[in-house]
Amino acid sequence: MKVYISADIEGITGIVDWKETEKVEADYAAFAEQMTKEVKAACEGAINAGAEEIWIKDAHDFGRNLKINDFPRNIKLIRSWSGHPFSMMQELDEAFDAAIMIGYHSGSGSNGNPLAHTMNVENINYIKINDEMASEFLINTYTAALVKVPVVFVSGDELLCKTVEELNSNIKTVATNEGVGNSVISIHPEDVIDRTKEAVELALKKHNIEECKVALPSEFKIEINYTKHIKAYKASFYPGVKQIGPNTIVYETKDYFEVLRMFSFIL
Repeated sequence: MKVYISADIEGITGIVDWKETEKVEADYAAFAEQMTKEVKAACEGAINAGAEEIWIKDAHDFGRNLKINDFPRNIKLIRSWSGHPFSMMQELDEAFDAAIMIGYHSGSGSNGNPLAHTMNVENINYIKINDEMASEFLINTYTAALVKVPVVFVSGDELLCKTVEELNSNIKTVATNEGVGNSVISIHPEDVIDRTKEAVELALKKHNIEECKVALPSEFKIEINYTKHIKAYKASFYPGVKQIGPNTIVYETKDYFEVLRMFSFIL
């Protein structure tokens, strides 16, 4: 079995402030360590379920958060960013049996996480796919669906986990934090590690994997609202993009890879 893990940090246990996510800040080191531990737990659960090869995308910020020496030896770690449109799912293809998301978070326009955002904190107010608010979970789950790989497990804040279960109740989740205003209520970090390992192992049982598949829509209407009107104006020159308001653009296509290509140039 070949398994893919995409790891972010804003949904890691206890995270509540941007300073805990930034390498230059003193608060960062402890949460990067917890991020590594939660990814390691997912690796161990996958190995228990029969995974022979595990690829990990370090998908937060600069892509240099995870400590490779802490992982099992049958992993490959993708650090930094290649520029490929798959972004947080770089190198995912049809050869993988399943995908896992660790430390994910609620998207822009939600109140499930003090750090809720989608893709670009500084430039983007929200992204909608087919008139629904989109999270990085949804964007990347559709990326996985494009290459016919089911997402079988997601960890992150409680509201995100509810969103995941609404999309497909067969996807296993572990809620690390509950967002309340500008605060979070967290379970113990060791409990998250234990639950992640157990849930990933269960999720990768062969009879569960197929049930986690998500169908791609037949067409896509993407709406992006920028924090600054000049960003929307500039984006309007990308082929197929239309500006529909001072801060808002729309892009329509039937090809999801074209959505990802567009994101890579205008977000």
